Order: sequence, then C-alpha cells, then structure tokens
Amino acid sequence: MKSRLLPALRLTLFLGPCALVLFPAALSAAEKAPAAPAPAEAPAAPKRHPLRGVITSVVADKSAFMVKHEEIPGVMRAMTMMFQVDATALKTFKAGDAITGLMSRQSTGWVLEEVKPAAPAAKK
Repeated sequence: MKSRLLPALRLTLFLGPCALVLFPAALSAAEKAPAAPAPAEAPAAPKRHPLRGVITSVVADKSAFMVKHEEIPGVMRAMTMMFQVDATALKTFKAGDAITGLMSRQSTGWVLEEVKPAAPAAKK
C-alpha cells in the first residue's frame, strides 16, 4: 500500500510549492493584461408598427392617449391601451378622434409617433 501512495505523495509535495509560485504570477499577469474592449454596438432603433384607432381619453398628466386600436397583424390583437405622445399631439387631438400613427415599445413604455387624423373609412 505504501508503494502506491509514495509516488502520489512525491508529486503533491513537488507541485504544491510550484503552484504557490506559479498561480500568483499567472494572476498578476492576467490583472496587468489590458482587457479587450467590447465591440461597440449601437442600440437598435425600436421597431415601429402602423396603428389605426380612436382616442378614448386624453391623459394629460402622463402626456398620453388611451387608444382603442385595430388589430396589428403579427404584433397584437385589437385592444385599448395607453400610448405616450408628444406635446403637439396632446394639444391637437381629443377624445373621440380617429387617428393613425406609428407605435413602438421603448424604454419608457408604449409610444405613438407621427399621430395624424385618420382618413375616413371608404364606403363599400
């Protein structure tokens, strides 16, 4: 039994001090090496989707409209939801107005841009 343990013990006794010398040297070299800069990626512009709907209410203190909108195929079903709008849209439109615009999900929430009066629906 002693004959099997002796080579392992010798190896451990030899490698132990080497590890104490080499490991800290490797760490200090890694700390000194400059890290490669991460590739700069421009944040992707939010995807915008055409929207058609009717303003159900104006929420002035949140600079927003509640809009009952049509289905946006492949994106979401028809529903009523709040959209942040710019000051011009807030002053221009009122509850009951039919509108179109481009909706997007941004870091601040759902946003409706390029808000315009909706053209009257064509009669069939």
